[in-house]
Amino acid sequence: MRQIFINGNFYTFNPMVPRTEAVIAENGRFIDMGSTESMLSQWKEADSQVIDLHGKAATPGLIDSHLHLGQIAYKFINLDVTGFTSKQEMLEEIRKNAGKLTSGEWLVGSGWDENLFTDGSIPTLEELDHAAPENPLFVSRICGHASVVNTKALEMSGYHKDITVPEGGQIILDETTKQPTGLLLESAGNLIRRHIPKNSYDVWKKAVRKAIQLALSKGLTSVHTNDPHTLGGLDQTYSMYDELLNEEKLGLRCNLLMNHEFLNDLQKRGMYAGYGNETLQIGAVKLFADGAFGRRTALLSEPYNDDPENFGEAMFDQDTLYDIVKQTRDLDMPIAVHTIGDQALKNVLDILDQFPAAPYRDRLIHTQVLREDLYHRLANTNRIADIQPRFLASDFPWVQERLGRERTKHSYAWKSMLNAGIICAGGSDSPVEPIDPLLGIHAAVTRKTPGQTHEGYNPDEKLTMEEAFQLFTEMGAYPTNEETVKGTIARGKLADITVYSKNPFEMEEPDELLETEIEMTVVGGEVKYRKE
Repeated sequence: MRQIFINGNFYTFNPMVPRTEAVIAENGRFIDMGSTESMLSQWKEADSQVIDLHGKAATPGLIDSHLHLGQIAYKFINLDVTGFTSKQEMLEEIRKNAGKLTSGEWLVGSGWDENLFTDGSIPTLEELDHAAPENPLFVSRICGHASVVNTKALEMSGYHKDITVPEGGQIILDETTKQPTGLLLESAGNLIRRHIPKNSYDVWKKAVRKAIQLALSKGLTSVHTNDPHTLGGLDQTYSMYDELLNEEKLGLRCNLLMNHEFLNDLQKRGMYAGYGNETLQIGAVKLFADGAFGRRTALLSEPYNDDPENFGEAMFDQDTLYDIVKQTRDLDMPIAVHTIGDQALKNVLDILDQFPAAPYRDRLIHTQVLREDLYHRLANTNRIADIQPRFLASDFPWVQERLGRERTKHSYAWKSMLNAGIICAGGSDSPVEPIDPLLGIHAAVTRKTPGQTHEGYNPDEKLTMEEAFQLFTEMGAYPTNEETVKGTIARGKLADITVYSKNPFEMEEPDELLETEIEMTVVGGEVKYRKE
């Protein structure tokens, strides 16, 4: 069926036709655009579907270049303490949920952030034991780089003082007693995760369906998601998305990043970057080079300003990192590597420089701290800086204490990155940050947290509204080499559209974005979400 979208205010990001009033979609692609009158007269037939936008603003479909739909789904199944502003509130929620379980049943959750707590820091082992005395407990931090557990969970995992901790992980011990405090960093959480009972395929599928529907309601038409560790491996992850997207046709386009632990599985199944179709594809090979700022595990070239003996942590030594990249290149695939600190970024670039480019672009995810000598190394047509503007709203002002004034100038430096010719794509890293792309766009434009009235953190790095939207439309197609098929509204491209309740490009104040709703999400010409 032919779809005719009329009376719109389309911002196409197509320099040949920057603005238009109506677009025509057929067989999932744009075939024409122009005035409402001319498009109706040329293209309307008896069976055409006419969708009236009533003057609303519209852009190419929004793209999130890095999130975790599986972990969003996880929140539909398990305890969610996201946004809690006190330790006691978190402990009370644990206590309440533990009271609903039978003795010995696992209580699993996520979302805590001690930077929001007004009454102390991370819950202690004793406090967690008191909140859930009969149930093993595992609750991961919002960033996924730390977790808290109780004594029951340690017992269930067979913990002992000489236990082997996975590379890159750490069990935090009390300085006096040398006993666990309940806090686990990075991969140490895997010691516990492996003992948590697995949810059934049907339970996960139902939750992922909800996550996909949530993404569509936020205006997203495409996402790049990293899920196999959450959803039970390559086979189960791919099958689940195949059923939901290709069979049920929920609408969202998904590019699946695969963790490096699944390289052998990819090879055995003959999968590669680009394997699939326009709805579901295999993407890059995901790995971690460092941690995060919250627990000072992001790897820096100079020590933390508020911890002068600490440089952060490398997830792998250089030889191991080289071997992972080589295995990936042997499959002719790109990497998508978590690099928050400047030293982590340099370590990865030093290795990438030793290999020819893959057919698809490599992705440096987060790239939050740079140095002047790293800009030109990132400005490579085969490399993407996969940035998350919303991090700024959550990380400032406390991250300035971690980094110090001078280093902060080269942190979250999106304007400088664009000016240096670096290809940047915008994402949320949800559920670390909300899945709503308008919040990321707001952070890129204002460089402050909603409700704040100052001029913004490092205001020289603010993006224009158009630049911020390009991160989540046009530039979001580059990491998957799809810039010729989506990201702008042009003849022959996929007919993906996001429609807004307010016009972002005519706002007197960018804070109006916070009041803007998604009116409609269109994928392949079909309306997949409409505001009720």
